[in-house]
Amino acid sequence: MLKINNLSATVDDGNKTILEALSLEIPAGEVHAIMGPNGAGKSTLSYVLTGRDGYDVTGGDVTLDGEDLLDMDPEERAAKGMFLSFQYPLEIPGVPTMTFLKTALNAQRRARGEEEMGAPEFLKKARALASELKMKPEMLKRPLNVGFSGGEKKRMEIFQMMMLEPRFIVMDETDSGLDVDALRIVADGVNKLRSPDRGMLIITHYQRLLDYIVPDRVHVLSGGKIAASGDADFAKTLEAEGYDAYAA
Repeated sequence: MLKINNLSATVDDGNKTILEALSLEIPAGEVHAIMGPNGAGKSTLSYVLTGRDGYDVTGGDVTLDGEDLLDMDPEERAAKGMFLSFQYPLEIPGVPTMTFLKTALNAQRRARGEEEMGAPEFLKKARALASELKMKPEMLKRPLNVGFSGGEKKRMEIFQMMMLEPRFIVMDETDSGLDVDALRIVADGVNKLRSPDRGMLIITHYQRLLDYIVPDRVHVLSGGKIAASGDADFAKTLEAEGYDAYAA
């Protein structure tokens, strides 16, 4: 599904190398987690995969379902099914949540040559999913993320994922700022999206998230590349022992 081969990337106009010959493959139906110390390149990887400006790929290639991902604009990647859950979701004053989401959903459907979703079907689906995530109806009426708590912003991102039904999900520090109750609700939403046709990459500092979203594989990112990999229990080892053994 997602194949990363010898990926290298820089920031600061090429003055700083963050990723260096990173290789990783995530098959459809699997959830992989990336852990590692601060500055290892975890968030940079998520930004490169989704096409954020300011990150220059200097080597390697990335394919999604066999197609060259790096050759696509960010909106093309989104239409192909790439979704990024941000560590710090942005507030967008003046843009109603439902208007934003309906516009995004139908823009992707048009790009894929699919029929747009009408208002009645959209509202029915939105209300059902919001109820599953224990989101108050008022949240859907407010400008996107404006005045939301950290936990509410994360629930909103899971809500967006469930509405858009992406092919591949990248989650960057989704557990940041969540209390235990919010973490469980967010994790339940993510687990409902697990599918034989969908892949996920979860980026996290802490093992606690992986108690709720159990990954198929866990990788350590250090020095801009994958330094070690293991099964779900490997995360507990990393939590107990730290990352010093994998320092570049």
